[in-house]
Formats: sequence, structure tokens, C-alpha cells
Amino acid sequence: MTGFEALERILHEGFAAGNPEIVDEVCSPDLIEHQFGLAGRGQEAREHVKAAIRDVHALMPDIVYTIEDSITAGDKVWLRGRARGTATGGFFGPPSNAPIDIPLFEVARIEDGLIVEHWGCPDRFALLAQTGGLARLAS
Repeated sequence: MTGFEALERILHEGFAAGNPEIVDEVCSPDLIEHQFGLAGRGQEAREHVKAAIRDVHALMPDIVYTIEDSITAGDKVWLRGRARGTATGGFFGPPSNAPIDIPLFEVARIEDGLIVEHWGCPDRFALLAQTGGLARLAS
């Protein structure tokens, strides 16, 4: 499996399909996770990613990921894409049923076809705005 395929699988088969077990297939047991809110090492990191898959899928069960650009350089894969869905689950408040469209930036270091290190930057500010969370904070 290439690094691009590993990232693609975790987005589509994990987050979009709501399958946290994909982490065991595409991530190293020694995973180092840097993404805010998911950071950790080893089993702790893997459990954080699995929880994030469950949380994202609960928020937007119809989520679809589109990969717009990617590049592989050495042992790293860089990916830019979008996540789109409907906020039928709660996110810092009740479900808004609002359409969601947020940009993503992902970087993964790959060894032997597995993700061994990951940095992710989903636009959480856009997610808060689109789900109505920012409006609730302002009132």
C-alpha cells in the first residue's frame, strides 16, 4: 500500500464510512499523532484517531471526502481536500442539519505502507461557523 492509499483509506473507509477499525490496518502500532485534540503516541494515538472517526461520523453520517491535490516527497504524503456533509449530529450544541463544507490539509509520514506520523488541519473554525456554534457563542 502506498502512503497516498493509506491516507485515502483512512478518509474514505474510516471517517466517511464510520469504521474506526481501519486504523489497525493503515496506522503503525507506533503511530505519532500531532493533530490538535488527537495528539499522542502508540496505542493512545490510535485510540484518539478511532474516537475521532466515531465523532465525525456521528456528526455527519453522510460525509464525503474529496481529494483535490496530493504529492509524495520521500517518506511523506501531503494532501489537500474537502469534507462535505450534513450536520445531523450535535457539535457544541444541538444538530443544525446545516450543510458542511470544510477544507482539509493532511501530512503523513509513511513506513512500509503504514502511517507512522500524522499532522492534520481540518478547518474547525469553519465547522463551528457552519454548524451554528459561533452564532450560539455570540448570543
